[in-house]
Amino acid sequence: MGRYILKKLGYALLTLFGVVTVIFLLFTILPGDPASMMLGQNETAEQVAIVKKKYGFDKPIYTQYLYYLNDLSPLSFHSTQADDYTHLAKDKYSATKLFEASGTVMVVKLPYLRESFQKNGKKVSAVIAETLPNTFILAVSAILVAMFLGVFLGVISVLFKDGWVDRLIQLVSTLGMSVPSFFSAIIFAWLFGFVLHKYTGLNMTGSLYEVDDFGEGATIQWKNLILPAIVLGIRPLAVVSQLMRNSLLEVLNQDYIRTAKAKGLSFTKIIISHALKNSMNPVITAISGWFASMLAGAVFVEYIFGWNGLGKEIVEALNTLDLPIIMGAVIIIASLFIVINILVDIAYGWLDPKVNE
Repeated sequence: MGRYILKKLGYALLTLFGVVTVIFLLFTILPGDPASMMLGQNETAEQVAIVKKKYGFDKPIYTQYLYYLNDLSPLSFHSTQADDYTHLAKDKYSATKLFEASGTVMVVKLPYLRESFQKNGKKVSAVIAETLPNTFILAVSAILVAMFLGVFLGVISVLFKDGWVDRLIQLVSTLGMSVPSFFSAIIFAWLFGFVLHKYTGLNMTGSLYEVDDFGEGATIQWKNLILPAIVLGIRPLAVVSQLMRNSLLEVLNQDYIRTAKAKGLSFTKIIISHALKNSMNPVITAISGWFASMLAGAVFVEYIFGWNGLGKEIVEALNTLDLPIIMGAVIIIASLFIVINILVDIAYGWLDPKVNE
């Protein structure tokens, strides 16, 4: 088991290294001057030169790449020279010094995602820390909606197998998997937040916290979570519904189900008491894989509903070319995706020892 875990961790590190490399190269070769983006339209040549020197933009691409890896790495190396870029960056790390030799110091720190171009030098890690919890709450809510409604619809499909109810649920599930999330978000916001607002009491836009008119405090508005959670959960809901139906039909053909029927148990009782639990394995597998995807899929849903999460922050960063925030957000989402997949793989290896072979 230990060797299996180490193997998965090795694959994860390689994957994360590839993601970081692609992200860095993609945004480094984009047209535009990062120093000018940070200073705005009123920059001077002297200011641009200072910013380029401070952040290493005047260095060759391979040197910038090494600096970026050094910033992200928990273990990093820095020159003790006062005019060195890495020495200037070291002050922002909150690092713990390990040892120093030959003019180079080794420190241990949290990954440094650098500073926003557009938020007055605010750290990207601080921006992500403020917005990621809202995205996490939205993703969990969407998964719960998909889980409970998907299982319920899957069971209803089996109870009315090949009837009009079953066909209707299959049609709705197919549409749910086919319609893009941003289109569903627009329709739901317009229909339930505007046309039917008088009856639903829901708003077209709104985040989890709302500041009062005097700016003295924020209140939690759970109703603003309803529409984005449903929209974000539509696609996994459709998948769960289909999986639940197929898995339940397969379980109902097992011998112990025939024995239960022979004892005179009703079809509904057989499903609830015997078949439902044994049909959940593929559903749990699908949910574990979808959760990480929710974080990435929330981008346009959050923007349309005005939900102040990481997805909305990414869209705004794209509009303003705030490259550090875009790069940091993508790396965080990729890291979460990798961690969740590792945990799922380890759980499989623990439940089924054959997987470790």
